[in-house]
Amino acid sequence: MNRLVDSIEGKNVLFITTKELSYLRNVQEVELIKQHAKNITVVGSFSGNYLVRVLKAYWGSIKHCITGSHQVIFVGFSPQLMRPLFWLYRRRRRILAIDFFISLYDTFAFDRKRFKPDSISAKLLKRLDRKTLEKADIFLADTHTHKDYFVSEFQIDAEKGCVLYLRADTSIYYPRGLESPTGQFTVLYFGSVLPLQGVEFVLEAARLLEGHSAIHFVLIGPLGKLKGGQDLALPNATMYSWLSQEELAQQIDRANVCLAGHFQDQIEKAKRTIAGKTYIYRAMNKPVILGDNRANRELFSEEDRDIYYVPMGSAQAIVDKILELVQGSLSGEVE
Repeated sequence: MNRLVDSIEGKNVLFITTKELSYLRNVQEVELIKQHAKNITVVGSFSGNYLVRVLKAYWGSIKHCITGSHQVIFVGFSPQLMRPLFWLYRRRRRILAIDFFISLYDTFAFDRKRFKPDSISAKLLKRLDRKTLEKADIFLADTHTHKDYFVSEFQIDAEKGCVLYLRADTSIYYPRGLESPTGQFTVLYFGSVLPLQGVEFVLEAARLLEGHSAIHFVLIGPLGKLKGGQDLALPNATMYSWLSQEELAQQIDRANVCLAGHFQDQIEKAKRTIAGKTYIYRAMNKPVILGDNRANRELFSEEDRDIYYVPMGSAQAIVDKILELVQGSLSGEVE
């Protein structure tokens, strides 16, 4: 991170993003730049329309790179989309920093399995990823494990890489002092059901615990998108397809333990990233069950209060940990 800070210290920075400006990663990066830069010009949009955001990013890039006196160009989420303008960004010896939050090649070939890794489409995405990284002076990753993967997979100079961990929006996610219903031990999970999250292991754990009347699950997300989603009725679970952030925070506050993951052991990306929900749970001081991987262990130690690891890819391991925590709660060891 020192390299990024040194590169923007006291300089004029142009920040460009195709993701909504309200997206927390954008907010986090803009705040970081404001702390160190002389000034910042932000090019982006709050629009929910993807095409509008991309067009605004391109138009703003051209306008400010031609007329502005910026010494650093910082391209936020998915810089691959702005790759055609990198020649413009690099004019006048500007420093180019990018947030390489995701690899398109890894996402579509291995995570979501849209293309076979040796297909032409996958090879083109891999080339785009590599060229994007090569042209940048600095790239950000969300964990050291992820950074090391990018360096190895795309043969990039490791000195270019910096790590900026995610964080929670603490104006929304903070302890409220709410309590679980009397006599219930509440287990909460929320997510967008992406494959790497391993939500199937969470659902199986809930099924295995149906006979424990004191344990209740709160499951939040578009579970109907899962294969066979219409058969997800569980007598020991309350399900929400969507909640506002305030409502989500209230549900988290009532939980006794929160499931973070990632739990899918068949997708390598799941082992290289820390689930964003983990930061939210910890901001709210909730006990968290994590998948045991190198990325999670960069920040979270089992010696820390309320951090619990389980092997990835095992619903039974989740069940065993929940039962252990329930027993601890009954004996007064777990709040």
